[in-house]
Amino acid sequence: MTTGTTGSTGATGTTESTGEAPLFGPASQFHAFFDDPRWALAMIRATVLEAAHPQIGAALVDNSTFVAHPWRRLRNTFLSMRRMFGPDPAAREREAARLNRLHARMSGSDARGRAYDAMDRPTRAWVVATLFESAVTMCRLSGQPLDQDTMERMYAEYRAFLAALDGDAAELPEDLHDFWRYFDRVVENELENTEAARVILYRLFDHLPAPALLTGAPTLWAAGRAVVGPLLGAITVASLPEAYRRRAGLPEMPGAPTLMQGAYLTAGLARFLPKGWIDAENIIEILSLSPGSDDPRARTVTALYARMKRASALLRLLAPLGGDPEPGPAPATGTGEGRRSAEEFFRQVLDQTGDGHLDWPDLAAMARELSTRLDLDEPEETRLYDAFAAWWRELQAALDTDGDGRVSVDEYAAAVPSLAGPALIRVAEVLFDATDKDGSGTIDADEYRTLFRTAFHRDLATAGGTYGRSAFVGDFLSFMSGRRTSTPYDPLLADA
Repeated sequence: MTTGTTGSTGATGTTESTGEAPLFGPASQFHAFFDDPRWALAMIRATVLEAAHPQIGAALVDNSTFVAHPWRRLRNTFLSMRRMFGPDPAAREREAARLNRLHARMSGSDARGRAYDAMDRPTRAWVVATLFESAVTMCRLSGQPLDQDTMERMYAEYRAFLAALDGDAAELPEDLHDFWRYFDRVVENELENTEAARVILYRLFDHLPAPALLTGAPTLWAAGRAVVGPLLGAITVASLPEAYRRRAGLPEMPGAPTLMQGAYLTAGLARFLPKGWIDAENIIEILSLSPGSDDPRARTVTALYARMKRASALLRLLAPLGGDPEPGPAPATGTGEGRRSAEEFFRQVLDQTGDGHLDWPDLAAMARELSTRLDLDEPEETRLYDAFAAWWRELQAALDTDGDGRVSVDEYAAAVPSLAGPALIRVAEVLFDATDKDGSGTIDADEYRTLFRTAFHRDLATAGGTYGRSAFVGDFLSFMSGRRTSTPYDPLLADA
C-alpha cells in the first residue's frame, strides 16, 4: 500500500478520489498526538536529529534563539504547527508563506566553509521526516506501536505538510517502505555530531532558563533542572538511532535504555486521563505568563507563584546555596523601573542567539519575534526587517572596533551608553506603524495587547487610554538604548 500523492488532495486536505477524512484538522492523526505528553519527548528527539544534519545544524547555530530563548521558540513553533495542521486551508497557506519568507533569510556557511540554505528542499524534507519517524518511535517505545494503516495515513499527513511548504512532497518517498530506506540512508551517511546537536543534548537541558512563570523562583528551578536536565539528555540519547549514536560517538549512560522505556511508558499512561485534562496550548500559554500579569489566568499563576516561593524558601533553609534572595514579581505597571549594566543588557536583550556576540542574526531574531507577535504580512514584515538591518549597519559602524563583523560585549560596554541614532528611531517608528493596525495614529488597548500580550497600564492624559507615536517611540528608545528595565518590553525581547 502506498500513501496518496499530494496531487490527490484538495484545498481542504481531503482525499478527493477516495473520500477519506481530511489530512489536516481535528480528524488527523497528528491532531490526536498534539496534546499527548509523549509528544514532548518525541519533539526533543526529532530536534536532535534535525540539528545533526550539517545544513540544519549550521543554520541553528547561526540564526536560532533556541539557546537563549527556548520557551519563546517553543511557543512560536507550537503556534506555527497549529496553523499548518489546522483545518483552515487559508491559514495554512498564509503560515506556509510566512515560514518560507523566514527561511529565505537564513543562509551562510558553517565553520568548515560548507554552504547552508534554509530553503534547500532535501533539507526541509529531512525536518518533516524526523517528525514523522519520531512520532512512530514514540508510539513503539511507549508500548503502543502503530498499525500499518495508521502509519500510512500519518505519513500521508506529513507529506501533505511538506507539500504545503514546498509545493509538492517529491523530496520524500511516496511509498512508506521506501521512506524507511531513505531515513536509514540519511542517518548512516549524512548526519554528524554537530555543534547544534551537542548543545541540545548537553548544554540546553543543563542551563535551560526558567519560563516566565518560574523566573521568581530561581532556586527551585535550578534544583529541579539539576535533576531533570541530565535525565532528559540521557533519555534522548538512548532513543536515537543506534547508527547515529555510533557515528557521533555519543556515550550512553548505564541504565539509560531502561530509563528511556520507563519515561515513554509513564508518559503514555496519560491516555487514561479524562479527555481535555492535558491541553498543550494552555500549558504553554500559562508558562509564558508572569506573576502580576493581567491575563484572566493570572490568579492561578499568582497562587502557583506564592506556593513556589514558599517551597523555594524551604529548600534554601534546608540546603542553603548562598547568593542573593530571590526577587519578587515585577510590578505590573510603569515602563522604566530601573537600570541594568551594559553586560546584563547585552546578554538579556541584544544577544538573542546566545553566542556571546551581537551581529545581524540577533537583530533579525528581534524582527522575527516582533513580526510573529503582530502576525505581519508583506510588505510590513519586510519594512520591519529593513529597519533592523539599517540599525545593524549603524551599530556595526559605531561599535565594531576590531573589524571582525560583529560586536563583542566588551566593545558594547566600552561604547557610549546611548545608541539612539536615526536608525533605531526608524525601527521604533516602523514598529509603531505595524502595531497600529487601523492606521488611527495611536495604539489602542487591543493593539497594545497584541504586541505586549498584556493590558495597557500606562497612565496617559490622552482620551481613551491610547498610546501615541511620540510616547511609544520614546519608551522604545528608552528601553533599547538606555538599558532601562521595562515591564512591557522585557517580556517582548528579554524573556526566555
